[in-house]
Amino acid sequence: MNPVLKGYLRLARPANLPTAAADVLAGAAISGVFMGVSLNADWNLSILGDLALLVFSSVFLYAAGVVLNDVFDHKLDKTERPERPIPSGLVSVQAAAIFGGVLMNLGVLFSFLVGSVSGMVAVSLGLSILLYDALGKHHSFFGPLNMGVCRGLNLLLGVSILGDFSNWVYFVLPVLYIAAITLISRGEVHGNNKSHIIFAGGLYSVVILGIVVLFSTSGLNLLEAIPFLILFAFLIFRPLLKAYAENSPKNIKKAVMAGVISIIVLDATLAVGFSYWWVGLLTLLLLPLSIFLSKLFAVT
Repeated sequence: MNPVLKGYLRLARPANLPTAAADVLAGAAISGVFMGVSLNADWNLSILGDLALLVFSSVFLYAAGVVLNDVFDHKLDKTERPERPIPSGLVSVQAAAIFGGVLMNLGVLFSFLVGSVSGMVAVSLGLSILLYDALGKHHSFFGPLNMGVCRGLNLLLGVSILGDFSNWVYFVLPVLYIAAITLISRGEVHGNNKSHIIFAGGLYSVVILGIVVLFSTSGLNLLEAIPFLILFAFLIFRPLLKAYAENSPKNIKKAVMAGVISIIVLDATLAVGFSYWWVGLLTLLLLPLSIFLSKLFAVT
């Protein structure tokens, strides 16, 4: 592969992009898109088209966010992450900024093709991404919260497909979860973040308990979702406990990677609750793709 092309791909964090698509699938399930639909039924092609547009919108917006994050961090990365495409000289700051801007505009455009409601959610998501990249990440409290809001809005992008936000409360789950991962990532370079890991573990527990409570009190498919929830808990807590026991940058990075990729399992759990086991399974198929890409490209 051409080194420059690979540099642009590395900027976009390909391994993370399936997690953005999973958010939209979960959001669409929460909206009720899959209710009453079976695998062998005639599918509404219009709805499927809108769903595809929102998936691409989400992927482009996520890619824009990580590209522009590297643009804003290019001076710091010269010291802490000199191997990244911008500080290594593979991609110029100007070219990366243009690349991120194009991705951002494509993401917003695709959502407006679905409807004005989806478009406005995408605009809100884009502004939240820019806020995090430019300012939010430098704040110890608002940074993780800002990042969590970005992921929550990404879930709402999928919910917007039918324009019914009556189940908006599920927006809180990805907010808490991503805030936890962002806290853990604070130790990727220097380590020594046991207090953050403890707090993140508490947030992980709140997310899992929140799903159980919300599903059980709302009459959703809790029993079918339990296997997905167990898998989710195993994938996130195992590396987290290891990072706490041996608080090294290497283990912390593995805990962050596991947390990011496991968003797909969280989304699959939500999808099952609001639809059927097979919708969760289809969402879960994004997991091996993300794991495969993580072996080729950095997650963080």
